[in-house]
Amino acid sequence: MAEDERQIRMAAEAILSGSINSQRSSVTQHSMTRTPDIVFSEDLIAGARHNGRMSNVRRFFCLFVTFDLLLTFLMWLICTMIAGESLNTAFINQVIHYHIKTSLFDIVMAAICRFTVLLLFYALLYLNHWIIVAISTATTCAFLIAKVFLFDWTSANQPVFQVLLILTSFVLSWAEAWFFDFRVIPQETQARNWIRNFSDTERTPLLQNVTESRQYAANVDHMSTFFTPVDSPSHSDDEDTYRKQEDSRGLSKSSELSMFLAKLTPDKIDEYKTRASKMLQNCHNLLTSKEWKVETITTDGDEVSYMQLPSEWKLDGKVMRITGIVDAPASILIDLLFDGIEEFPLWNKLVTDSMKLQNIDENTDIIYQATSSYGGGLITARDFVILRQRKKCGDYYMNSGISVPTALVQIRPNMTRGENGISCFATEELSDEEAINKCRFTFILNTNLKGWIPQTVVDRAMSTSLIDFITYLRKHLDDMQKPLV
Repeated sequence: MAEDERQIRMAAEAILSGSINSQRSSVTQHSMTRTPDIVFSEDLIAGARHNGRMSNVRRFFCLFVTFDLLLTFLMWLICTMIAGESLNTAFINQVIHYHIKTSLFDIVMAAICRFTVLLLFYALLYLNHWIIVAISTATTCAFLIAKVFLFDWTSANQPVFQVLLILTSFVLSWAEAWFFDFRVIPQETQARNWIRNFSDTERTPLLQNVTESRQYAANVDHMSTFFTPVDSPSHSDDEDTYRKQEDSRGLSKSSELSMFLAKLTPDKIDEYKTRASKMLQNCHNLLTSKEWKVETITTDGDEVSYMQLPSEWKLDGKVMRITGIVDAPASILIDLLFDGIEEFPLWNKLVTDSMKLQNIDENTDIIYQATSSYGGGLITARDFVILRQRKKCGDYYMNSGISVPTALVQIRPNMTRGENGISCFATEELSDEEAINKCRFTFILNTNLKGWIPQTVVDRAMSTSLIDFITYLRKHLDDMQKPLV
């Protein structure tokens, strides 16, 4: 159980890493190789309830109960036809003038009772105890045993089919009890306990077998020089219509990504700017909110906290936040995180595509990022289309982002479109004169990976991913200051 928890949490954190970095840029020629060894339990997946729906294993149980009823009724019809009776005659003799010694319709009625009771308690009421199926099986067996002694076998010309009908009902009732007790309950309990008992504080390293390549960075005297944003490439009209990226790992320009970027109309530009401004104001409200609840404080002094958004925000899960001190001027760090988005795959191989789709203005754009699949394709790759805007609000330099529905980027085969409800990088200058090249960095995130991963699992994995992010950010800033070798 502990191993399954560790493995699947790693998958959620790995995908979250791609979502978290959907706004992140990198100007260093830094490469890392991640080789997570992920093994998934099919029982865990089958027992999980996706978005409150019935689990796969329980749905199979309900189908099996339905099969029990249909098969029993079919065999009763066969027995009736072999006996030479019409349906009308059989209905009169075995249903209307029912007698336990001559009628076999009571076996069908027993199947109907099992069907009604089991679906009522296990499909509608979603009972998790074995007692109901145990009672239905015990009652059925007692009735069938009594039926064997009370039925007038001499009245049957070919009793083989009558015997098969009784045996089939007996076997199916026991199969239902066995399957529910040995498959449904254990798998659902495993999945439920894993979600409930998921550790909020234990951190599993996201990177395994990390191989670092040589770092290349500019060597200059003053800190601010290191954080001068990379010049954004100039775009012609043709480039605004269609853009793709080829990274150092040989990503082909003729990748499977199919997109057509039409020029934005003035009305669409105004719509995006209005939404981006509202999003940025919401992020500022979150930054100044007093409703954050501290979840943990790391050894580096970073504070991880969370809060539940009002229902009118219509976002799934919790909003997470991490705050810490980093070695970079506030305004320059925000520019660094906004510009150069297309170089991100050079730094993180979990992100397979990263590109700027559309420039709206110099501080507003739409970007695209995709992550790789996990667990041999069990968890499909995710991609994100993000509307971003940077602006100074009060004491904060902000870079906010939110997923936007768009037909600009088609969903690629074997990929799931993730959704960032709201996200924000924010930096704040420190009052201490000695900390002129430092700032207080805050990262706010709400994301939904979609697919089979429960949102509660995503929420619990986010804190670890936020801690990893700020750790990688500090390392990236340190690497940029290393002298050229």
